[in-house]
Amino acid sequence: MTDSPDKIQWHPAFYAAAGLELQANIEELELIPEYNLSKEPIRIDLLIIKNGKQTGKIKNEIGHIMKKYNVIEYKSPDDSLTIDDFYKTIGYACLYKGYGESIDKIPLSELTVSVFREAHPREMFLSLEKEGHKIEEKYSGIYYVTNKLPFPAQVVVTRELSKETHSSLRILSNHANKEDIQTFLKAARKMTSPRERNNIDAVLQVSVSVNFELYQRIRRDAVMCEAMRELMKDEINEKINEAHMKDIKNIMESLKYTAEQAMDLLKIPKSERASYLAKL
Repeated sequence: MTDSPDKIQWHPAFYAAAGLELQANIEELELIPEYNLSKEPIRIDLLIIKNGKQTGKIKNEIGHIMKKYNVIEYKSPDDSLTIDDFYKTIGYACLYKGYGESIDKIPLSELTVSVFREAHPREMFLSLEKEGHKIEEKYSGIYYVTNKLPFPAQVVVTRELSKETHSSLRILSNHANKEDIQTFLKAARKMTSPRERNNIDAVLQVSVSVNFELYQRIRRDAVMCEAMRELMKDEINEKINEAHMKDIKNIMESLKYTAEQAMDLLKIPKSERASYLAKL
């Protein structure tokens, strides 16, 4: 029942996760997905611009490096990250400056680059160090790249981020952790604005699709199941229900079980069984 990896829309979920990560300052930021640098097909994954309301440091440590204009590159879990990918992002930032509406409309002193990836890019870091760059882990999972660069840059390794404060990025993984999902669901229940709920839904859409079995197990936990019912849109729950229907029918046909016996085997809560029986 899972989507094939080629069809998983990781980037929209990442944009949503970025919105959740920066929620404390969201009213002072403009997040522009897939920003077109020119009429040619050259696009920045995410452009974050501070508006006039934002005068101090962004609260989330991912944003501590950020200035007025911030170019973001996101690598989905199956993507590689090489030194060429890093320099390509630096190049995008330079092009963004160069395509400003007027001369020095985008000052170099107000530009930063951030690259996000789940796994630790060991080979890329070694290559950067050979080129004379310095790699400093400023915070857990957040590495500043300094020396020989025109503006501040960081590489964010989402797998290494703090579990307590970065669950929205940590669950964007082919191998999400149960504790991270539980942390995300608990935190998400406190977020009630339409923008927050839309972002939460976008993150869960992808996380559920690639971690389907894990979410099925979590769904059997009474507290987490209630959190999922509150947060997840009907189509996600419907996807899980369809999988259960298929499993029930397979067990009934292969083992000659009754529907109740099949649901016992699958550990489907008794409170949910009537809806399945009605569809058989």
